[in-house]
Amino acid sequence: MDSLYAIKKSIKNYASGGNVLIVATLLAFIIANSPLANLYFSWWAQPISLQVGGFNLFSHGGEPMTVMTFINDALMAIFFFSIGLEIKREVLVGELTSLKQALLPIVAAIGGMVVPVLLFMYVGRGSDFLRGSAIPMATDIAFSLGVLAMLGKRVPIALKIFLTTLAVVDDIGGILVIAFFYSTHIEVTCLLYAVGVFLVLWIGGRAGVNSKLFYFALGGVVWFLFLNSGIHPTIAGVLVAFCIPAKPVLATSHFICTIRQEIANFPQEQFEDSDRSIMLSKEQINCLKSIESASDKVISPLQDLEDTLHPVINYLIIPLFAFANAGIVLSGLEFSSLFSGISLAVFVGLLVGKFLGIFLSSWLVIKLKIVPMPTRTTWKSLAAVSVLGGIGFTVSLFIANLSFGDMGPEGAALLERAKLGIVAGSLAAGILGYIFLNMTLPRQVEEED
Repeated sequence: MDSLYAIKKSIKNYASGGNVLIVATLLAFIIANSPLANLYFSWWAQPISLQVGGFNLFSHGGEPMTVMTFINDALMAIFFFSIGLEIKREVLVGELTSLKQALLPIVAAIGGMVVPVLLFMYVGRGSDFLRGSAIPMATDIAFSLGVLAMLGKRVPIALKIFLTTLAVVDDIGGILVIAFFYSTHIEVTCLLYAVGVFLVLWIGGRAGVNSKLFYFALGGVVWFLFLNSGIHPTIAGVLVAFCIPAKPVLATSHFICTIRQEIANFPQEQFEDSDRSIMLSKEQINCLKSIESASDKVISPLQDLEDTLHPVINYLIIPLFAFANAGIVLSGLEFSSLFSGISLAVFVGLLVGKFLGIFLSSWLVIKLKIVPMPTRTTWKSLAAVSVLGGIGFTVSLFIANLSFGDMGPEGAALLERAKLGIVAGSLAAGILGYIFLNMTLPRQVEEED
């Protein structure tokens, strides 16, 4: 698949999904500070179950999942599954195919992850919230690409590719952090079973098994085993995605020959009775079914699943996650709390750390002539895009929940203040990034191939 087409399609999808995400976030904020607040928070604490005999599939450690944990551990596994598909596509046919081609966004992403964490640790030195050091390392691909989309064709294609690839590498970093730093109390038996099922999936992928049911069924088993093994279950989504075949069953050339042959053989019958003309013959139906089957086989399972899941992710799962997690109660908070403690550490990490990490890393490798400056890109526009990297909303909220969600009342207080820093930092990065880009990008648009 053409990588430029994929970039344009991603920006369009994420931009429209970003609008829904903004609405969901605002609704959560409003309801959490309204008379409906008790209903809002109690709803997420409701237990859910899916009973098979006497066994609850949605259980963890013998306890049923709540609505909140179902969203964060189950639905977000689907989100990370889609990220895994995107990473695999980028590695095989996209911007991560060539190390030379991908080096600039890779280096920028690494700098954009390391510097925010270091700034967070510096601001929070000697505190009790250093467990959340990874919170400001994330870039929200939906919001950041949404801001770029607002500026339309004024944004050079090379700059769009830079930010998109950076966000993908950023996701890889986030996945590794979740896997290594937020997985505890490993249950070896469940983990070994999970590895066994994963090997079956991997062999199926290598053998070209194209059944979605095969991957979803066994993927669900891997997710459940990860959930009960101590490895965060969202990692299961990424690993299962890597098993999905990227090669179609039918080559494009073979598909064209098949279609031409079926169309040539399609029976054309003339009926005097107009009522009968709406009914197809058995031969016609068989031809159409052959064309339909060939059409399904020419699309790879990876690309098919990516296209199918995009609307589910952008319009349901991510907005629902934001609606459940972005409810910040202001009554117990003072505005000054944004300038202290974990709120300040997150805010500085996102707004300052991401900018410094992305821009300085890019500046270094370009000045050393290791990589060239992206086409039609200036230092000012690169700096503005680096500011957009500080929009860390979705994954930052996710990591904040992993950091403090199981620490009782003290953790709940830290989580609320972390959310305040995430929302404020992401909002500031989005607004400033847009303003700077609007000031630096040319008003006259040159057509790009």
